[in-house]
Amino acid sequence: MNNSDFLVVFTLDDQRYALSLSATDRVVRMVAITPLPNAPDIVLGVVNFQGRVIPVINVRRRFGLLEQKTGLSDQLIIAHTARRPVALVADAVLDVIADTAQSRIAAEHILPRLEYVEGVIKLADGLILIHDLEKFLSLEEEDALDRILETT
Repeated sequence: MNNSDFLVVFTLDDQRYALSLSATDRVVRMVAITPLPNAPDIVLGVVNFQGRVIPVINVRRRFGLLEQKTGLSDQLIIAHTARRPVALVADAVLDVIADTAQSRIAAEHILPRLEYVEGVIKLADGLILIHDLEKFLSLEEEDALDRILETT
């Protein structure tokens, strides 16, 4: 098995979500987020991580969840898309699990054109929604972020 066969499981409220381990670089404690003027709504701001300025994505807003102020107990998942590094705010990172074909249901089998979700893992104790990090930012959001980060 390689990294693409594993998922990093995290929570927002009481719901579990997952990202491919191959897209995940590190999990760190919450740090101060610097607001980024004129950034897309989905971007909370930026953090300095090992000398790199990384946009922080508001996963709650993307999924229409109740907004919460970030706290010291939150965690940042440092990950990457094909275009850029990103940080996702999570209440907690729980585990790394194997992504097996037997337990995964493709998103299109649940609801056609389900945005931002690539599938669901069915476990005895509930469901885990698997994020499609490559589709998390729209092209317009990506372009706006590029312009803002170039001038920062």
